[in-house]
Amino acid sequence: MDSLRRRLIAASALAVPLAGRAQQPLADVASQEAKAPPLPAVGTPLALPATIERLDGTHFSAHDAEGRVLVLYWWASWCPFCAETTPHIEALWRAQRALGDKGLLLLALSIDTQPQPARDYLARRGYTLPAAWMTPALRRTLPKPRGLPVTVVRGRDGRVLQAEAGQLFPEDVQALARHA
Repeated sequence: MDSLRRRLIAASALAVPLAGRAQQPLADVASQEAKAPPLPAVGTPLALPATIERLDGTHFSAHDAEGRVLVLYWWASWCPFCAETTPHIEALWRAQRALGDKGLLLLALSIDTQPQPARDYLARRGYTLPAAWMTPALRRTLPKPRGLPVTVVRGRDGRVLQAEAGQLFPEDVQALARHA
């Protein structure tokens, strides 16, 4: 997909609230987005916190990502473009998990203001992908880049292989598997 189309999708994701859903006030989202760093450049190192608590109470360890390809996926329960992308991320996760150590690692990072809406969203849809909530501490050590959803692929050497802001279509998500 061309970068202009992806940027337009990313920008519109922040401008289109979902009616009838609990969501972060649009002014808060816009304020946070204005402070967000740009997407990391391909080839730059991407450091991970030593440990991240997942929504299910388990922990993701940076040590587990050493020598593995990791897909980081920032999303929100109120984001309509995340709602379109997440089922494909879930399918990627299930396919890669079946490959064991040869598959991609995945960590979905919810930017909801509280963890419970993210937990509820995942449970309602039957998603099993490993997900964490962006705590204030995690926001400082692994800030969400500009856009939503955001997908960053971190290579075996800890450097960014791919970074995308905005909705990924099924073929875009399936193409992430080439990094495994």
